[in-house]
Amino acid sequence: MEAHKACVKADIPLIADGGLQYSGDIAKAIVAGADTVMLGSLLAGCDESPGELVEVAGKKFKAYRGMGSLGAMQSRGDKKSYSKDRYMQDDVLAEDKLVPEGIEGKVAYRGPVAEMVHQLVGGLRSGMGYAGSPTISDLQQNGQLIQITSAGLQESHPHDVLHVADAPNYTGKGK
Repeated sequence: MEAHKACVKADIPLIADGGLQYSGDIAKAIVAGADTVMLGSLLAGCDESPGELVEVAGKKFKAYRGMGSLGAMQSRGDKKSYSKDRYMQDDVLAEDKLVPEGIEGKVAYRGPVAEMVHQLVGGLRSGMGYAGSPTISDLQQNGQLIQITSAGLQESHPHDVLHVADAPNYTGKGK
């Protein structure tokens, strides 16, 4: 919220970057003052995203490499790594001296990006409905964040069932 105040004063847009796991997180970021959001890991499993499609134990995944990961910062032949510059390590010449800030791994395959964006927009609209906000501008100006306990957070997600069939806009986190 302090970042939002500083950005408004300086007439600079605020970008929420990192940590968005569900469509509801987009609404929360906007209420907190974000003008836009980064959806790196949410879109990483889509067809249009870079990364090899692999199958592990019958489930499809896409390889994922965050911009701050070691792999993104390492040179590829004579090609320059712009990730090193972004993370202020452009002067680091030995690759074993790079300090990564991101990860590499696999994310669940999600299909076409259009379908994922449709689900994210639907989740944002739902959040706007809960807040009573007809527009994104209204959500930014009048939305309120409330603090809940960890027990409340657990209660707000599916629980106490043997299996939850994942919806297109919600995937359980290994439970």
